[in-house]
Amino acid sequence: MKKQNVLTAAVMLAFTGAVTSVSAEPSVTDYQEATSSYEDAYVSGQFNLDSGNQEQTSYDLDLTLDYEKVFSSPDRNTKIDFLGSGSRSRGPNNADDDQSDYQALGSITSDKYFQSGSKGAFWYGKGEVGVKKGQEDPFSKITAGLGYGRVVNVTPMARAIRVIQELRARGSLTGDPSNAVYQDVAVVISKEDEFRSKYGSADYYQYWVEGIENALKSSGMVKGGGDLGARAVLKSYDVLVNERISTRKNGWLVRAGVGAVLTDYDGENGKPALEVGGEYHLPIGNTVQFSNEAIVTATLDDNNNGYNLNNAMSLTKELTDRIDWENKWTLNHSESDKSNDITTNTLSSTYRYYLTNQLDLNVTAKLEDLEDNIDNNGNDDLNKSLNMGVTYRLK
Repeated sequence: MKKQNVLTAAVMLAFTGAVTSVSAEPSVTDYQEATSSYEDAYVSGQFNLDSGNQEQTSYDLDLTLDYEKVFSSPDRNTKIDFLGSGSRSRGPNNADDDQSDYQALGSITSDKYFQSGSKGAFWYGKGEVGVKKGQEDPFSKITAGLGYGRVVNVTPMARAIRVIQELRARGSLTGDPSNAVYQDVAVVISKEDEFRSKYGSADYYQYWVEGIENALKSSGMVKGGGDLGARAVLKSYDVLVNERISTRKNGWLVRAGVGAVLTDYDGENGKPALEVGGEYHLPIGNTVQFSNEAIVTATLDDNNNGYNLNNAMSLTKELTDRIDWENKWTLNHSESDKSNDITTNTLSSTYRYYLTNQLDLNVTAKLEDLEDNIDNNGNDDLNKSLNMGVTYRLK
């Protein structure tokens, strides 16, 4: 554990030292969130095939679907999450059969603030549904409780900065815009879904870019006092549509609630549950994002009390407009009265090259350590892997 903490801290310090500031630009954290929504959906796949010098062709296929949609307004935040994974493999020996596995977990969480627009107290409700291959029943759980704090999606400001960077480089603006101008452009960018809903998915881009142009014209920043011109408009479209700017968040919150496990994988139901969780997100400069999300869930059962801790930490550096460097550490620890304690630590580092806004090639180095307090069962050593894959962005 200590080694992972030291490594994570070292990577953060290295990233922080790599960040440079541009005095003419605001920070993404200057963004004042309007009513907005964002949606991320990815399909990732990795495939390995081996043949020759073995009894049969062996293969390993892994697929992951990751979906997140967040709607934010002054008085309510609603988040829909889904993570599903599946695998299929076959070993090199004739006796090795095809093996497959799958699991998925979806949730919806709604935070309702007691005071509209505040970053203070709120109550929340949450529902979860999960499935796993080979389990007796699906998992379902409901939770309600209280929380404090707010996480703001500042991605619109990151995109506004990129658009204005390109317009300044092309001499389309009369000078360095004020933070208020960046904010106006970011607000228009945040309303992409509204433009899509009003004008349709085939035509909304032209009205969306026109809205950005009008925000700049209203500020008096457009050179010559007229329109941006074809080159500037096309470049703005290129940045917004063809460049991939990863989701940026800022802020923190904590939650604590009580609920019930309606159905569980082991076939039991009606278990009371306690939940405590928290999130912390910090953009470091305008090209680095740090995030940490942790949750502890305790299940109360006369015969089998237990709890599960999950912590996910990530640090992403935008190296260029087309390359991201993602570093992640996930920790999962579970204890129960009737089974051994299990702790899994996974460290991964990914270089992601975006061929387009929707498609990227990636290389991932991963270290995984599993401690289950069982000796000589095939997982005592540190697992090391290097994988190449493809990720397709659905949304």
